[in-house]
Amino acid sequence: MTNIVLCGGNGTRLWPLSRKLMPKQFIKLFDEKSLFQLTIERNDVCCSKKLIISNTEQYFLALDQIEELDNAKLKTSHNTNYYRESSTFLLEPIGKNTAPAIALACFSLNLEDVVLVSPSDHLIKDSISYEKVLLKAEKLAQEGFLVTFGIKPRYAETGFGYIEADGTDVKAFHEKPDESTAQKYLKAGNYYWNSGIFCFKAGVFLEELKKYSPEIYEMAKLAYESSKEEKDIIRINYNDMIKIPEDSIDYAVMENSKIVKVVIADFGWNDLGSFDALYEELPKDENGNTLNSDYISIDSKNNLVFCDTRKIATIDIENTIIVDTGDAILISKKGSSQKVKKVVEEIKKDTELHNIHLTAHRPWGTYTVLEDTPGYKIKKIVVKPGKRLSLQKHFHRSEHWIVVSGTATVTVGDRKYLVRPNESTYIKMGEVHRLENEGKIDVVLIEAQVGEYTGEDDIVRIEDDFKRF
Repeated sequence: MTNIVLCGGNGTRLWPLSRKLMPKQFIKLFDEKSLFQLTIERNDVCCSKKLIISNTEQYFLALDQIEELDNAKLKTSHNTNYYRESSTFLLEPIGKNTAPAIALACFSLNLEDVVLVSPSDHLIKDSISYEKVLLKAEKLAQEGFLVTFGIKPRYAETGFGYIEADGTDVKAFHEKPDESTAQKYLKAGNYYWNSGIFCFKAGVFLEELKKYSPEIYEMAKLAYESSKEEKDIIRINYNDMIKIPEDSIDYAVMENSKIVKVVIADFGWNDLGSFDALYEELPKDENGNTLNSDYISIDSKNNLVFCDTRKIATIDIENTIIVDTGDAILISKKGSSQKVKKVVEEIKKDTELHNIHLTAHRPWGTYTVLEDTPGYKIKKIVVKPGKRLSLQKHFHRSEHWIVVSGTATVTVGDRKYLVRPNESTYIKMGEVHRLENEGKIDVVLIEAQVGEYTGEDDIVRIEDDFKRF
């Protein structure tokens, strides 16, 4: 099988832990691994190839995390690029929901290929049961069915859609219910949570899409045929992508098709769609507080506390969610964390806190904002070995670079020179420049930007190894 891995997301449901440029699938929540990494490892058991659908910004995050998996596997295998070599990326310039994403992926495959479509931000704890369910789904897919996975409900959940089933036959799909309806579904015994995981032949899905959502089919086909294919990368053109109607696979195909089957599953599934859901999965102390070395609890119980930048202490606090990311703090009653989306809508009005963390990941490394004040900004920049920033210039700021470790290769205008630890250099406003690491260890430097405007959009790229213009 081929695993189509869906890597979209706006980072709103677990804000401020997740952001648009760091959605929840890339946050390392369990055993120092992200949900994306766990998805790749889990599906590797039965999928020989991976087709990862992502936007351009998140591509580099995904690639870095795949390389981390390869580095870990190197300890037990001689193949240094085990996961990387079996992965292809399909890059969308803008998201159009799951139906177009899956269609674009299927156009790139053989029509007889069986695909497993899996979100990259779900937690599945029972791998043995999961593998057994996949074998059942694959068999049905080989017979020409569109297969969806229904999760046995553990309680009356109002945040999920439901599948009404009779054995493997789907009777109906149902929207997210209210509390009383969810209780009826739970009591009935033949209603299952809609997991958003699917299995089918690429050609069968495309035929059903053509039948029930012909405009998505035609526009996606044209977009794929006009795409640019590089080594292990398929890039969809923005002007083609924007013409594709936006819709989910459920609305576009599954709720209309007559060849849908459901496989009932109970493999410890959780979509981690809220902090309340996350709390249930995290390890806890004897008082029901999530474990955290930076958390001091005095007579406090049943709290989710996340902090990685400073100490947090609570006294006589119960059933509370506290998330501190350095640039934002969320405090919520347990049971109310779904409302975080309303917070994000307010934040979008006047800040970028919905978009990016203090530490931002780039294809060449990372930068961390240490201070941001009108007139100047101070950053810590880390450039990975063999990587370089774009050749660029700024209209509104000058930059001072002080190297802390490693040796930086600096280009300013026609000059190219080395800057070593405890040495510095200065780039005037408007000068064309580039920072490069030609060494074997990370280059770490402190950058002081001085100017009337220090926003990230004051970058004019002249050349870029990563095709960001």
